[in-house]
Amino acid sequence: MAITAAMVKELREMTGAGMMDCKKALNETDGNMDEAVEFLRKNGQAKAEKKAGRIAAEGLCTVMIKDDKTAAVVEVNSETDFVAKNDTFKAFVDAVATQAVNSDAADMEAFMAEAWNEDSSKTVKDALVEKVAVIGENLNIRRFEKVVAENGCVVSYIHGGGRIGVIVEADTAVVNDTVKEAMINIAMQIAALTPKYVSRNEISDEYIAHEKEILRAQIMNDPKESQKPEKVINGMIEGRVNKELKEICLVDQVYVKAEDGKQTVGKYLEAVSKEIGQNVSVKRFVRFETGEGLEKKQEDFAAEVAAQMNA
Repeated sequence: MAITAAMVKELREMTGAGMMDCKKALNETDGNMDEAVEFLRKNGQAKAEKKAGRIAAEGLCTVMIKDDKTAAVVEVNSETDFVAKNDTFKAFVDAVATQAVNSDAADMEAFMAEAWNEDSSKTVKDALVEKVAVIGENLNIRRFEKVVAENGCVVSYIHGGGRIGVIVEADTAVVNDTVKEAMINIAMQIAALTPKYVSRNEISDEYIAHEKEILRAQIMNDPKESQKPEKVINGMIEGRVNKELKEICLVDQVYVKAEDGKQTVGKYLEAVSKEIGQNVSVKRFVRFETGEGLEKKQEDFAAEVAAQMNA
């Protein structure tokens, strides 16, 4: 069958694959469009497998919210910051977030095996493999987390064009613009100051005991501090633990927009509660930062170009 330019164009629009790849697929399948798509999917998988060993530590985090009650944050990684700014990649990350907000999957394995939201004939993994073939870099859907508000609402905040994604769940009987604005302010706080817990109530006694043990060891290894009375040493340990807890507990942090530079997040929430006449608190939050904990490959661009020229 004669392969026309219009057929190549149609296949390219359907798959996003390169023009020559589309032409080859149509030639291999005698112009059968469905078989050509399948051919490209299989070819894409081969390409994806070759790229799978590369480090994907760039990328984007994004949040999708549904009806003020349900939200999901995802992190999708790419190899380079250049691809992370690509509109095709951004659209894929949004699609993954939409998948996550509608998903009941409990872990990544189940999530990747789900029917793809945009084409139920594929799985999420299939969609990822195809996108690797189209974009030409190793991509990775690294993680997702879904939050469903039981009593209140959820809000989101994206920082740095997708470098950080935050969800905050408010616990309140009243959901209005004042509450939402307050939660967005707190989401910005979380993005900036990286708390680990909402309050000290979430911290185990074992964690605090362990921190005190470390601090005591530090003091006893100091020639001057170790000579102080036991009562003074205990006071030093308590003071240092409290200082650490103020840094890692959201409600104990100084509110970033505090006019007096002293108001804590907890006091800010009390002021909001007083304003609307109902108690407002943060039940939980999720903070994703792109590449968090991943080793980023250090590229020597000149050496890479030289290596390709000599290949």
